[in-house]
Amino acid sequence: MKDAFRIDVGIDKIKDYLMSRIDTTSPVEVEKVGRYLKHIEIYRRMERTVKKEGVSVSIKNASQSFVKSHPLLNEMNKVNSSIMSIEKTFNFIDDNDGKPKFTANDLI
Repeated sequence: MKDAFRIDVGIDKIKDYLMSRIDTTSPVEVEKVGRYLKHIEIYRRMERTVKKEGVSVSIKNASQSFVKSHPLLNEMNKVNSSIMSIEKTFNFIDDNDGKPKFTANDLI
């Protein structure tokens, strides 16, 4: 059997890529990269836990017993939404002239 296809990219590679695409003199943009990377680390930690424990858990309450989805699945969705939100706010610089790819007119 072939190796499973891995979509996880190393945090260092993501950091290097993002830092090369933003204005690193802007503390706000650098902070966004840090938050983005921290959210990815948190998401991956939760993903490993769910993979280890399974996507469903058995709950026993007195004489009742039932199965429900792993509680971390909801949290993973929240973190994923935060990751996507941060992605949308990056002000990437254009490789050609070092200026953002948008102008104030784009907001009108």
